[in-house]
Amino acid sequence: MGLFQQVTIVGLGLIGGSLGMAIRRRRAARTVVGVSRRPASWRRAKRLGAIDWGTTDMARAVAGADVVVLATPVDAIAPFGRRAARSMRPGSVLTDVGSAKAAIVRALERGLPRGIHFVGAHPIAGSEQRGIEAADARLFDGAVCILTPTARTDRRALQAVRRLWSPLVGRVVAMSPQRHDRLLAQLSHLPHLIAYSLAGAIPDSLPRLPQSVLDMTRIARSDPDLWDDIFLANRANLLEAMDRFDARWRALRRLLAGSRRLALRRTLARAQSRRNALQNG
Repeated sequence: MGLFQQVTIVGLGLIGGSLGMAIRRRRAARTVVGVSRRPASWRRAKRLGAIDWGTTDMARAVAGADVVVLATPVDAIAPFGRRAARSMRPGSVLTDVGSAKAAIVRALERGLPRGIHFVGAHPIAGSEQRGIEAADARLFDGAVCILTPTARTDRRALQAVRRLWSPLVGRVVAMSPQRHDRLLAQLSHLPHLIAYSLAGAIPDSLPRLPQSVLDMTRIARSDPDLWDDIFLANRANLLEAMDRFDARWRALRRLLAGSRRLALRRTLARAQSRRNALQNG
């Protein structure tokens, strides 16, 4: 028997589908249920082994769940969460996988039915691909999942979400929603924005691009319909991260414009050392 009788996943794209596959692979739940607006999506998810059964009926899908996971785009998490909570049984737990946490946590910590508790979560894993066809049972292997409890978070609900993710990832850590958003602005949202900017600056007339450019712009293949929501949801933190990057960019530009070879080399060497340290853990 798994840790949970039933886990229901709302949204069966890359993350939701991969989560269902990972839960079933690790036998973390007896039954995995999927919710999608289109019958073809949950049927495809079932054929791929991501869920045991699926439906377009939210109320039916969540009624028997121990944990309901919201795996929709970030702007839809709060509305779907409130809708799901109306049909959840007391004692069950609502969580999510959103890449921006503070606004979602604020929206879902208050106003839920009595006995329904929300815990914010974000597995740091993904791909530039989208959809159930890109789902992978090993997507979360070795990943970090961040939980974002607050003073209002129910401790038993927090432990339930920790138990859900612990068998699926390399490590589960907890931090405030605000710290999560500051961290992700620097480590995920800014790199994606830079990749989009670099891809947009490449001239159309260039011949075959070198691998370095393709590597640096790989994540610019990510779906803009998902990422514009993430950027806007974490706008203030992302703007601060952009300001810090811009200051370093302008400093490099001054060294280059002044032909200051030694200072430029020292700056590059520090960056190289930092990158090597990151690679080594």
